[in-house]
Amino acid sequence: MYDVMDATVDDPDAETMGRVLDGLAHADDEHPDVSLSHEAGWCLSAFSSGLLIWENTEDDVMAPGEMREVAREEILRLFGLLAAGDIASIEALAWQR
Repeated sequence: MYDVMDATVDDPDAETMGRVLDGLAHADDEHPDVSLSHEAGWCLSAFSSGLLIWENTEDDVMAPGEMREVAREEILRLFGLLAAGDIASIEALAWQR
């Protein structure tokens, strides 16, 4: 996981994910998001506006998906699914591509 200043957080638990997400209060143009990546290449990036981007950074065949105005609780839920490796549940959501 990367916090808003691009510092790495290894194997974050739910509490740590919440603290990293809270760091979006300090986001700026240079550091606009926090993200969580899975070893399979999938990544969720969250922005202070509620924008959430879902992409596979190792496979450029599929266009990134996005959702807007995603609530903090939903972002944390999705981070938890990704941390658990439940990629299918995240991919099944209505991503705008």
